[in-house]
Amino acid sequence: MTAPLSTDSAAGALVMIVEDDDAIAAGLALNLKLQGYRYEVVGDGETAWERITATGPDLVLLDITLPKQSGLWVLERLRETGDLVPVIVLSARQDEFDKVAALKLGADDYVTKPFALAELLARVAAVLRRARQTATRLSEAPTVSEPAPQRTLAFGDVVVDLHARTVTRRGQPVRMTHLEFQLLTFFCRSPDKVFSREELLRAVWGMQHGCTLRTVDNFVGQLRAKLEDDPDRPRYLVTVRGSGYRFTPGLT
Repeated sequence: MTAPLSTDSAAGALVMIVEDDDAIAAGLALNLKLQGYRYEVVGDGETAWERITATGPDLVLLDITLPKQSGLWVLERLRETGDLVPVIVLSARQDEFDKVAALKLGADDYVTKPFALAELLARVAAVLRRARQTATRLSEAPTVSEPAPQRTLAFGDVVVDLHARTVTRRGQPVRMTHLEFQLLTFFCRSPDKVFSREELLRAVWGMQHGCTLRTVDNFVGQLRAKLEDDPDRPRYLVTVRGSGYRFTPGLT
């Protein structure tokens, strides 16, 4: 079942609520509306995939356990087609495997039910804020005296398209979460410079609640798994012992 699209806050971001529990969906919708967001509620995986593709929401709240197709199925389809819409996964499952699977498929965050509503709304705001900041930086026009902003960044067999927000390796698309893309482009813009974990956390995550230095390590590991020939002996995303990480686009 799909609820009517809320139009109470035309200027607000559109949040797609993919949840088959009517009570939870109604509570989320009401509170998002009170925060000034627009929303749409979808109750199954197949319809969610169709509506997300058709409407292009600013953020998706995605339950894992859904009729017809699971939330993980929806997430995988999105990333396979290059759709980098921010996704926060909601799940009643406590299993670490589900969380890891969701993050590997491209989720930007994972919240376990039952959740504190205030915390979830804070996470929604943080993800949307990062997405807006990224869009603003990429769309800023240069001054007359400045060269046009670089559209693509390349190293080895990897090409990063900053405008389309896509990554390819050997000509094949590479699925990236919103935060993975943010971290990768941050590294690409500052080659051969060493960044501490604290600096990366501030620059990419903005010291978001719940993020730790280990978060940086995990995301660097995910990028290595996707972009390095041998993730255990990285060529591009290099660990500088005692200092942090360095992106080295040339031969090491």
